[in-house]
Amino acid sequence: MNIRIGFGVDVHQLREGYQLFIGGKHIPSEIGAVGHSDADVLIHAICDALLGAANLRDIGYHFSDKDPKYKGIDSKILLREVVTLIENKGYSVVNIDCTVILETPKLNPHIPDMQAILAEILKVELDAVSLKATTHEKVDSFGEGKAIKAYAVCLLDKSIEISQ
Repeated sequence: MNIRIGFGVDVHQLREGYQLFIGGKHIPSEIGAVGHSDADVLIHAICDALLGAANLRDIGYHFSDKDPKYKGIDSKILLREVVTLIENKGYSVVNIDCTVILETPKLNPHIPDMQAILAEILKVELDAVSLKATTHEKVDSFGEGKAIKAYAVCLLDKSIEISQ
């Protein structure tokens, strides 16, 4: 088996007047993430993990926040494009493991929906998508509810050789 491990992290500010999307799901909240796209911190971290594992640089390289075509874009579209990029190099996703740091709202009720959305896009079984949520215990900007952070680790398998 030709396997590669990737790691991704993303951070966004939280403010009133913005919507909150995490793992491809809209989460009802009085505050939302600020960003050029829909600011889905979890999908952005997953994209970076996948791109890193395949040695394809990072999400900003492929989807610049300077490019107006990505303004407000649904991050699920970006993740689908990343999956195509890694598939073009002969990789497939084995599994992902992710953690979201957010004080409020609580994410546990939404995790099954997020897992289903991500599993479909990543073309894996539900069991291959591990999502966890934690707080920052009211410490720093994350604990004060001013920011959201996500970490993602992925394992890719290259079962076929692709001519470059």
